[in-house]
Amino acid sequence: MIEALNDAHDVMMARDDNIVVLGEDVGFFGGVFRVTANLQKKYGKSRVFDAPIAEGGIVAAAIGMGLYGLKPVAEIQFADYIFPGFDQIFSEAGRIRYRTAGEWSVPMVIRSPYGGGIFGGQTHSQSPEAFFAHMPGIKTVIPSNPYDAKGLLIAAIEDPDPVVIFEPKRIYNGPFDGFFERPVTPWAKHPAAEVPEGYYTVPIGKAAVARAGEAVTILAYGTMVHVAIATAEADGVDAEVIDLRTIVPLDIETIEASVRKTGRCVVLHEATRTAGFGAELAALVQERCFYHLEAPVQRVTGYDTPYPHSMEWTYFPGPARLGPVLKAILKD
Repeated sequence: MIEALNDAHDVMMARDDNIVVLGEDVGFFGGVFRVTANLQKKYGKSRVFDAPIAEGGIVAAAIGMGLYGLKPVAEIQFADYIFPGFDQIFSEAGRIRYRTAGEWSVPMVIRSPYGGGIFGGQTHSQSPEAFFAHMPGIKTVIPSNPYDAKGLLIAAIEDPDPVVIFEPKRIYNGPFDGFFERPVTPWAKHPAAEVPEGYYTVPIGKAAVARAGEAVTILAYGTMVHVAIATAEADGVDAEVIDLRTIVPLDIETIEASVRKTGRCVVLHEATRTAGFGAELAALVQERCFYHLEAPVQRVTGYDTPYPHSMEWTYFPGPARLGPVLKAILKD
């Protein structure tokens, strides 16, 4: 996924001189996860440049650039540190089109690694996507594989409005055996690991059926897509896994079609349970599919605590926690 994201930057910067990249350590060092590696060497310091450790300033500068004709791609080094720029995103970037009656827009992208699974502790493992789903005017993208990561980033750069992309750092280099306490499909053999050269896009707002099934629908995004597939295959559950890919805009049609078919739904995400995005998904499924449901919608999520370090795999909603829920819902 790191290579795919780097390639997306490269493809688009070669096509459009107005695209600039900014953030902490994105220049000479190439980013803490190396997503922007070699871009400064190729495109120069005026188009790929380091910013101070001031997320509010990074976001504010990107908004100004977008308003005046550039197309900034800003990296926030960890999603845990996006909150100093929260007001700029919520109060400014997301409202420019509305407050100017469509006269102005902000074509900017904010990328940030998110989620756990790397023993980063409470300040390098958070999943803040629900906050951004609550923001009018902000599109929120979460890829689960290299193919989608490249195509969605290119689509985000071309979008006329602000897009936030949360990149699941646990699968930056792909899942592997033992990753989820059970075997998973080796990343090299995963069909979405094949990334075409050059330009292509994945549409923002369109979910994908990551695994077809008839018995239960699992709604997931990011790392949790792989948890869902690994659990279903290991436990022999005929589960249909929907990879949301973007949570705003949400592809409710694909969700509704799947749940109407299976009659059961489990929502899976890493973020804390209370007011997490899973609550919105559960409400939408209940509103639209009530008469098709054979059992209550279930949620498997993180806990309502700070993200732990020493007990990470207890917190992490992996197969050990998803499996029993699938078993129970299929009994109803």
